[in-house]
Amino acid sequence: MLRRMYDWVIRWAETPYGDWALFVIAFSESSFFPIPPDILLIALGIAIPKKSFRYALLCSVGSVLGGCFGYLIGWQFMAGFGDKIINLYGFGDKYSYIQDLFIKYDAWAIGIAGFTPIPYKIFTIAAGAFKIDFIIFLIASAISRSARFFAVGGLIYYFGPMIQGFINRYFNILAVVFTILLVAGFVIIKYFF
Repeated sequence: MLRRMYDWVIRWAETPYGDWALFVIAFSESSFFPIPPDILLIALGIAIPKKSFRYALLCSVGSVLGGCFGYLIGWQFMAGFGDKIINLYGFGDKYSYIQDLFIKYDAWAIGIAGFTPIPYKIFTIAAGAFKIDFIIFLIASAISRSARFFAVGGLIYYFGPMIQGFINRYFNILAVVFTILLVAGFVIIKYFF
Protein backbone atom coordinates (compact mmCIF):
# COMPACT_ATOMS: atom_id res chain seq x y z
CA MET A 1 0.00 0.00 0.00
CA LEU A 2 2.82 2.44 0.85
CA ARG A 3 4.47 1.69 -2.48
CA ARG A 4 1.26 2.55 -4.33
CA MET A 5 0.98 5.83 -2.41
CA TYR A 6 4.64 6.60 -3.20
CA ASP A 7 4.04 5.98 -6.92
CA TRP A 8 0.88 8.10 -6.78
CA VAL A 9 2.83 10.99 -5.26
CA ILE A 10 5.58 10.75 -7.90
CA ARG A 11 3.02 10.80 -10.75
CA TRP A 12 1.95 14.31 -9.69
CA ALA A 13 5.32 15.62 -10.87
CA GLU A 14 4.30 14.75 -14.42
CA THR A 15 1.10 16.80 -14.33
CA PRO A 16 0.43 20.54 -14.52
CA TYR A 17 -0.98 20.27 -10.98
CA GLY A 18 2.34 19.35 -9.38
CA ASP A 19 2.56 22.64 -7.44
CA TRP A 20 -0.87 22.16 -5.87
CA ALA A 21 -0.18 18.51 -5.19
CA LEU A 22 3.07 19.43 -3.42
CA PHE A 23 1.25 21.92 -1.19
CA VAL A 24 -1.56 19.47 -0.37
CA ILE A 25 0.82 16.57 0.30
CA ALA A 26 3.03 18.76 2.52
CA PHE A 27 -0.08 19.89 4.42
CA SER A 28 -1.42 16.36 4.77
CA GLU A 29 1.88 14.79 5.78
CA SER A 30 2.17 17.16 8.73
CA SER A 31 -1.06 15.91 10.24
CA PHE A 32 -1.98 12.44 8.93
CA PHE A 33 -0.55 11.34 5.52
CA PRO A 34 2.33 8.79 5.62
CA ILE A 35 4.38 9.82 2.56
CA PRO A 36 6.79 12.75 3.06
CA PRO A 37 6.54 15.62 0.56
CA ASP A 38 10.30 15.48 -0.08
CA ILE A 39 9.64 12.86 -2.75
CA LEU A 40 7.51 15.19 -4.86
CA LEU A 41 9.72 18.18 -4.00
CA ILE A 42 12.72 16.33 -5.43
CA ALA A 43 10.82 15.13 -8.51
CA LEU A 44 9.52 18.63 -9.30
CA GLY A 45 12.89 20.25 -8.58
CA ILE A 46 14.74 17.80 -10.80
CA ALA A 47 12.27 18.51 -13.62
CA ILE A 48 12.80 22.30 -13.36
CA PRO A 49 15.82 23.07 -11.11
CA LYS A 50 15.41 26.86 -11.39
CA LYS A 51 12.03 26.52 -9.60
CA SER A 52 13.50 24.52 -6.70
CA PHE A 53 13.24 27.40 -4.21
CA ARG A 54 9.63 28.07 -5.23
CA TYR A 55 8.82 24.40 -4.63
CA ALA A 56 10.63 24.53 -1.28
CA LEU A 57 8.52 27.54 -0.28
CA LEU A 58 5.26 25.82 -1.29
CA CYS A 59 6.33 22.74 0.63
CA SER A 60 7.30 24.77 3.71
CA VAL A 61 4.07 26.78 3.83
CA GLY A 62 1.93 23.69 3.24
CA SER A 63 3.80 21.77 5.91
CA VAL A 64 3.57 24.50 8.55
CA LEU A 65 -0.14 24.99 7.90
CA GLY A 66 -0.61 21.21 8.04
CA GLY A 67 1.29 21.21 11.32
CA CYS A 68 -1.20 23.77 12.64
CA PHE A 69 -3.99 21.41 11.59
CA GLY A 70 -2.21 18.57 13.43
CA TYR A 71 -1.98 20.83 16.47
CA LEU A 72 -5.74 21.46 16.21
CA ILE A 73 -6.39 17.70 16.02
CA GLY A 74 -4.40 17.14 19.22
CA TRP A 75 -5.85 20.16 20.98
CA GLN A 76 -9.54 19.57 20.21
CA PHE A 77 -9.92 16.05 18.83
CA MET A 78 -7.31 13.90 20.56
CA ALA A 79 -9.80 11.29 21.77
CA GLY A 80 -11.57 11.06 18.41
CA PHE A 81 -8.81 11.32 15.81
CA GLY A 82 -5.46 12.08 17.40
CA ASP A 83 -5.13 8.77 19.26
CA LYS A 84 -6.02 6.85 16.09
CA ILE A 85 -3.40 8.66 14.00
CA ILE A 86 -0.70 8.19 16.65
CA ASN A 87 -1.57 4.48 17.00
CA LEU A 88 -1.66 4.04 13.21
CA TYR A 89 2.02 5.01 13.07
CA GLY A 90 2.92 2.76 16.01
CA PHE A 91 3.63 5.54 18.50
CA GLY A 92 0.79 4.84 20.94
CA ASP A 93 3.15 3.28 23.48
CA LYS A 94 5.60 6.20 23.10
CA TYR A 95 3.02 8.89 23.80
CA SER A 96 4.18 9.54 27.37
CA TYR A 97 7.80 9.60 26.16
CA ILE A 98 6.86 12.28 23.63
CA GLN A 99 5.15 14.21 26.43
CA ASP A 100 8.38 14.03 28.45
CA LEU A 101 10.29 15.39 25.43
CA PHE A 102 7.92 18.35 25.25
CA ILE A 103 8.19 19.02 28.96
CA LYS A 104 11.97 18.87 28.88
CA TYR A 105 12.77 20.41 25.50
CA ASP A 106 9.65 22.37 24.46
CA ALA A 107 10.38 23.97 21.07
CA TRP A 108 13.45 21.77 20.51
CA ALA A 109 11.22 18.70 20.28
CA ILE A 110 9.23 20.31 17.46
CA GLY A 111 12.34 21.71 15.79
CA ILE A 112 14.10 18.36 15.68
CA ALA A 113 10.98 16.45 14.62
CA GLY A 114 10.31 19.07 11.93
CA PHE A 115 13.68 18.65 10.32
CA THR A 116 14.51 14.98 10.76
CA PRO A 117 12.78 11.86 9.40
CA ILE A 118 10.93 11.46 12.73
CA PRO A 119 7.20 11.49 11.88
CA TYR A 120 6.41 15.19 12.29
CA LYS A 121 2.66 14.52 12.43
CA ILE A 122 3.08 12.69 15.75
CA PHE A 123 4.70 15.78 17.26
CA THR A 124 2.18 18.23 15.80
CA ILE A 125 -0.73 16.28 17.25
CA ALA A 126 1.06 15.77 20.56
CA ALA A 127 1.90 19.49 20.77
CA GLY A 128 -1.79 20.31 20.59
CA ALA A 129 -2.73 17.58 23.06
CA PHE A 130 -0.12 18.80 25.55
CA LYS A 131 -1.14 22.44 24.98
CA ILE A 132 2.35 23.56 23.97
CA ASP A 133 2.49 27.34 23.46
CA PHE A 134 1.15 27.78 19.93
CA ILE A 135 3.47 30.67 19.00
CA ILE A 136 6.54 28.66 20.04
CA PHE A 137 5.16 25.68 18.13
CA LEU A 138 4.58 27.83 15.03
CA ILE A 139 8.05 29.42 15.09
CA ALA A 140 9.85 26.09 15.68
CA SER A 141 7.80 24.48 12.91
CA ALA A 142 8.46 27.27 10.44
CA ILE A 143 12.21 27.25 11.08
CA SER A 144 12.67 23.48 11.03
CA ARG A 145 10.38 22.69 8.11
CA SER A 146 11.76 25.55 6.00
CA ALA A 147 15.34 24.50 6.78
CA ARG A 148 14.57 20.96 5.69
CA PHE A 149 12.82 21.81 2.43
CA PHE A 150 15.09 24.71 1.44
CA ALA A 151 18.14 22.48 2.01
CA VAL A 152 16.71 19.98 -0.48
CA GLY A 153 15.64 22.76 -2.87
CA GLY A 154 19.05 24.42 -2.64
CA LEU A 155 20.91 21.21 -3.41
CA ILE A 156 18.71 20.62 -6.44
CA TYR A 157 19.05 24.23 -7.60
CA TYR A 158 22.85 24.19 -7.43
CA PHE A 159 23.58 20.60 -8.45
CA GLY A 160 20.60 19.71 -10.64
CA PRO A 161 19.53 16.17 -11.46
CA MET A 162 22.83 14.61 -10.41
CA ILE A 163 22.03 15.31 -6.74
CA GLN A 164 18.78 13.27 -6.73
CA GLY A 165 20.46 9.91 -6.12
CA PHE A 166 22.64 11.38 -3.39
CA ILE A 167 19.66 12.95 -1.57
CA ASN A 168 17.57 9.79 -1.85
CA ARG A 169 20.41 7.57 -0.62
CA TYR A 170 21.67 9.74 2.25
CA PHE A 171 18.66 11.83 3.30
CA ASN A 172 18.41 10.34 6.81
CA ILE A 173 22.14 10.77 7.45
CA LEU A 174 22.09 14.32 6.10
CA ALA A 175 19.10 15.16 8.32
CA VAL A 176 20.83 13.80 11.42
CA VAL A 177 24.08 15.64 10.65
CA PHE A 178 22.23 18.91 10.04
CA THR A 179 20.25 18.46 13.27
CA ILE A 180 23.47 17.87 15.24
CA LEU A 181 24.99 21.00 13.72
CA LEU A 182 21.81 22.97 14.44
CA VAL A 183 21.71 21.86 18.08
CA ALA A 184 25.46 22.49 18.45
CA GLY A 185 24.95 26.01 17.09
CA PHE A 186 22.28 26.75 19.67
CA VAL A 187 24.41 25.28 22.46
CA ILE A 188 27.34 27.47 21.42
CA ILE A 189 25.10 30.54 21.33
CA LYS A 190 23.61 29.70 24.73
CA TYR A 191 26.90 29.09 26.54
CA PHE A 192 29.26 31.46 24.80
CA PHE A 193 27.14 34.50 23.94
